[in-house]
Amino acid sequence: MKYIKTICILLPFLSFLVGYSQNNKKTESTSYTIAYSSKESGDGEIYLTDEKGRLKLKITDHPGNDGYAAWSPDGKRIACYAYHDGGNTWSIHTMNMDGTNRKRLTHAKNKWDSAPAWSPDGKKIAFARGYADKEEVWHYEIWIMNSDGSRQTQIKPLNGGGPSFTPDGRIVFHSVFHSNGEEICIANIDGSNITKLTNNEAKELHPEVSLDGRQIVFMSDRDGDFEIYTMNIDGSNQKRLTHNDLDDWNPSWSPDGSQILYSSQDQERKANIYTMNKDGSSVEKFIRNASGPAWLKISKSK
Repeated sequence: MKYIKTICILLPFLSFLVGYSQNNKKTESTSYTIAYSSKESGDGEIYLTDEKGRLKLKITDHPGNDGYAAWSPDGKRIACYAYHDGGNTWSIHTMNMDGTNRKRLTHAKNKWDSAPAWSPDGKKIAFARGYADKEEVWHYEIWIMNSDGSRQTQIKPLNGGGPSFTPDGRIVFHSVFHSNGEEICIANIDGSNITKLTNNEAKELHPEVSLDGRQIVFMSDRDGDFEIYTMNIDGSNQKRLTHNDLDDWNPSWSPDGSQILYSSQDQERKANIYTMNKDGSSVEKFIRNASGPAWLKISKSK
């Protein structure tokens, strides 16, 4: 009888512990909202952290570099690029957010596939491909495929890289218009209706569309070195946000559009990740020895 009484007393407590453990694990798994790259362990690997930079989870362990992390719209998968053949071949991979179930999707030898971007419904991935032909002429292409790697197709009208989807399924990218640099453009997913959003004798790169589809953040060297800029989705109201003597690059919007993460060099030429308000104020160092931040953005419709 004593044993029965003891078990009856312990059962509610044990149930509480199991429930707490399950809830705690769920909270822990969903608290990772920022992916980034770091060479902390030697090779470039992908890590996850929370919005405060307190947690850290390494999710890749691949010889050579892993980078250009991109979250799927539901936050369950991550796409990235990876080195092969001693860095001569780059390919696109996907994995679960904890690094499991990793799959290599592209296999084009001696071509550099990078900058993956998920479509709003998560069914497709656009990516950039660069390579030199037999005459050593460099080609800049944008391709699209199903998220499982099938039906890989070049979007032939688009000449450039760094694709980013708008909520209505168009593509914002940087296009190579002249030998001195690139411009930010927007086009339909089939490559039609290309519209130039910037017009400078400069390199305008890495555009990312805000979750509400109203603004674009990008990097540009129009003022000397690479700085972070924003503009409206139609190219109007272009604003410079950073003012450094060293390069700033690879910006990423917060889900509510109030903040921006970006990479920047310090005086020792080491890369760090910083955060700032969307108007460029309140700059703070976020993660040391890291670059290429990608903020998870899940729309309310998901």
